[in-house]
Amino acid sequence: MSYVGPDFDPPQPRRPRRGPVTVAVAALVPGALLGWLVYEAVGGSGDGGGAGNTAVRTSAASTTSAPPRTSPGDGSDAKEPSASPAPSRTPSASAPAASGPLKGKVVVIDPGHNPGNFQHAAEINRTVDIGTNRKECDTTGTSTDSGYTEAEFTLDVAHRLRTLLRQQGATVRLTQDGDRPYGPCVDERARIGNQAGADAVVSIHADGSAAGNRGFHVILPGSVHAGAADTRPIVASSRALGERVAGTFVRVTGSAPSNYVGGGTGLVTRKDLGGLNLSTVPKVFIECGNMRDSKDAALLTSGAWRQKAAQGISEGIVSFLRG
Repeated sequence: MSYVGPDFDPPQPRRPRRGPVTVAVAALVPGALLGWLVYEAVGGSGDGGGAGNTAVRTSAASTTSAPPRTSPGDGSDAKEPSASPAPSRTPSASAPAASGPLKGKVVVIDPGHNPGNFQHAAEINRTVDIGTNRKECDTTGTSTDSGYTEAEFTLDVAHRLRTLLRQQGATVRLTQDGDRPYGPCVDERARIGNQAGADAVVSIHADGSAAGNRGFHVILPGSVHAGAADTRPIVASSRALGERVAGTFVRVTGSAPSNYVGGGTGLVTRKDLGGLNLSTVPKVFIECGNMRDSKDAALLTSGAWRQKAAQGISEGIVSFLRG
């Protein structure tokens, strides 16, 4: 998730072309190590493990027009239908769920950013209350060097994840489906999950850190009690959700936990994100990889890998909801 502004870092310059250790954590570590071994076997960890600080950046000047929407660089995408916006609805609603082990469960998927944010600088730069302070409504997100945007990535993975969860019987809602001109703001994203009475919420992102910083990480809400924010009732359940998602993401994708945040666990706790601070239901963010690193970008732009990412997230949610 390129955290620009409220919950995200500013995008990098574009090229002209375009608590106590729990048993659950202990169980996660072997899985993470296994994922790391697979990761090393298929390409290694990149150029060193210098810790970056790009996960928290100040807001950058917004672009007035959207960047060119380039197709992903993986040839396997050639026959895949494009992820076109659904008809207008707010929030994006789910079709009736199928019968399955998650029947009766509600999952909200929060695709980070919005493809239209580039054209609405004034709207997304206005600040909203996140409990601890005020931050920008939303941000543009980051992109790969070839111009594949984070907003495109998050919607694609969200669509794949929605299909998988519906097959398990869950009722699935998206906070946005490319069906609104910009946003929603981070406070509204939290409110959509809360009002849905979601059993689990996952916000999907890709990071915009420095080249050489690789791997995924899951962001958990810290204990916040300030203003409109009170995460104390959801800290434990959100951690349980995050641990399940991290563990299955390693196994299914073969990706390693981040080499620049999280100390190799794939888990990071933060108190500065409005989407987490204002949530009253179990919620986590997942940074699926670093768009600014060429090796991670090769994965993020692959349709086959994005399907694995969706599968890994789905299996973690299913595991959490089934206990």
